[in-house]
Amino acid sequence: MFEFIYNLSSVEIFFLGIGFAGQGLFASRFIIQWIFSEKKGESYIPVIFWYLSIFGGLGLLTYAIFRKDPVIILGQSFGILIYLRNLYLIHKKKTKFK
Repeated sequence: MFEFIYNLSSVEIFFLGIGFAGQGLFASRFIIQWIFSEKKGESYIPVIFWYLSIFGGLGLLTYAIFRKDPVIILGQSFGILIYLRNLYLIHKKKTKFK
């Protein structure tokens, strides 16, 4: 099943690890969102969701750049900008009400 790994260089394995870590972080944001929503009894997006989106997106973007995949590079680049903007708006609102 994992025979392909034996044909990869150590650099390729390193970036594969970054890609899997990024995908793990990115996917975990939905589990976190689900847990927070269940606790609140309503749909809720906690701030950690956006941090997981950014760090997961950066991992996937790094992997995509290594693989030279323009589709993933473009998608993750725009996504990361949106996640950063959401964090900016959240923190701006918090400082406005202090």
